Amino acid sequence: MPISSAIKGLQSIKSMQNVVKSGIPNKEESDFIKLYMYEKERTRLRSEETRILLRLEIIQDRLKEIQNYNDEKAGQMHTPEPQEPNQKKKAKAKADFKTISIDY
Repeated sequence: MPISSAIKGLQSIKSMQNVVKSGIPNKEESDFIKLYMYEKERTRLRSEETRILLRLEIIQDRLKEIQNYNDEKAGQMHTPEPQEPNQKKKAKAKADFKTISIDY
């Protein structure tokens, strides 16, 4: 008992594999919808651009502060301040460690 031949019209049923036409026949794209979407996207991108530029300005200011600090400290390291002989001895004396035995 073949099932497909017993039911009338089964061969005429269209499946998604057999359909070649688009889901919305005879409809053209709406230019108004495209214009609306492009305008929305343009406003979003412009606002995002302003936020990024503000953030970039903050980052550049911070980088300048760090560079100025590094330049200042590098200048101080290259020109050492003269120390008195007593200060050198005190610094050397502080560097010596004393050992203490610890009983557990």
